Amino acid sequence: MLKGIPGILSPELLKVLCEMGHSDRLVIADGNFPAESMGKDAIVIRMDGHGAPEVLDAILQVFPLDTYVDKPMNLMEVMPGDNVETPIWKTYEEIVSRHDERGAQAVGQIERFAFYDEARKAYAIIATGETALYANIMLQKGVVINK
Repeated sequence: MLKGIPGILSPELLKVLCEMGHSDRLVIADGNFPAESMGKDAIVIRMDGHGAPEVLDAILQVFPLDTYVDKPMNLMEVMPGDNVETPIWKTYEEIVSRHDERGAQAVGQIERFAFYDEARKAYAIIATGETALYANIMLQKGVVINK
């Protein structure tokens, strides 16, 4: 047990987050995302019993977002023709606003198939049990600045 670390962050996940370097990417995937096939060259961590918002909130407590890019957090864009509501995106913006001074300005979108291409290059993919559609998130790691 560690003091000050969110309990949802397993030892395996903490190790991976520590191993990641500046500009490495982490995908927090919803339950429909093909995590195992996309993550053939990445570390895949299963968190099936958890939703993406609680995982995102815990990770952002210890994981700095990249300050050298405009959008260090990207969502999978809704495909044209899909009549899907994405209220979870507002939740993500509220969460990032608690952990990064840029708030919702740090959040962008990537077209679905481009998101898949980028996910194949991610350092790690976290497979959650999130049931919301288009709930996938890609984070780009920044640096820890000691003050």
